[in-house]
Amino acid sequence: MVGELRLIDVADYIAFIRLEHFACLSDLVDSAVELFFMPGTLRLGHGGEAHVDWSGSPRIVLDLELRPPGVTVYFQLTLSELGASVAVNYVSFEKPGEDPERNTALLEAVIEEARIRKVEPLAYR
Repeated sequence: MVGELRLIDVADYIAFIRLEHFACLSDLVDSAVELFFMPGTLRLGHGGEAHVDWSGSPRIVLDLELRPPGVTVYFQLTLSELGASVAVNYVSFEKPGEDPERNTALLEAVIEEARIRKVEPLAYR
């Protein structure tokens, strides 16, 4: 998914963020993730940041929300010249358990269920 987002020209990110055209930015994110997650699972949150100056490479920060059933993960994806990174800000469970390890296992399971996988066609017999 990050590879798809990196195909978008950095000038487009800068323009959409600076002009507050977040609906356009949301469309770009939706298009980039549609091959990887079920619809509505990963989407743009409250916007993004464009860090651009005369002395360095641009850095784009996107506020994203991962919303598989029963869980919401608020995080920031940072895209830069040399790579990408993720900072998780908050995880909310619809029905949190007492055991943090169980919550983590639940998070892993619902993310796995929300992913779209390539399916090999059955061979003709």
